[in-house]
Amino acid sequence: MKEVPFDKIRIADICERCDMNRKSFYYHFKDKYDLLNWIFDTEFISFAKNLSQAEEPDEHVDALQNICNYFYENRDFYRKALQTEGQNSFPEHFREYVLPIMKLRIESLFGDSDDEFALNFFTDAAVGTTERWLLDKDCMPPDEFLGKLIKIVRQGAEALHNELNKED
Repeated sequence: MKEVPFDKIRIADICERCDMNRKSFYYHFKDKYDLLNWIFDTEFISFAKNLSQAEEPDEHVDALQNICNYFYENRDFYRKALQTEGQNSFPEHFREYVLPIMKLRIESLFGDSDDEFALNFFTDAAVGTTERWLLDKDCMPPDEFLGKLIKIVRQGAEALHNELNKED
């Protein structure tokens, strides 16, 4: 993907570069999108595991910092991955990856993981914000991104709390 846009990469190109035959490729992967998603899964799983197992707020921040660092260090790859379209595309796969993590967070924060509206809202917010950050040509450093994210979430929660608890 450094040299050729993803949509122009053929299975034959991948096989040639890896000294692998097509049959072996298809034994392991359905298509090039499946390969792209596998790369994400194998590299990202430890970060997602740490985030889903975090119990204290500081643990969540540390896990999110690690995720942001990972994406930033690999932003050239993920910029291209996020621009893929079609069946099994990376943006779709990324959303499916974030969904169960959000479900656990919603359950721990609100006690209700069956609220599809809340689940989709928070998942779309997390995925959309991450995509926008990585796709920005002036992608800010991960500590700055996470700082802004935490600030807006805290200020938003505080403002909402104050508004709901105003004396009429």
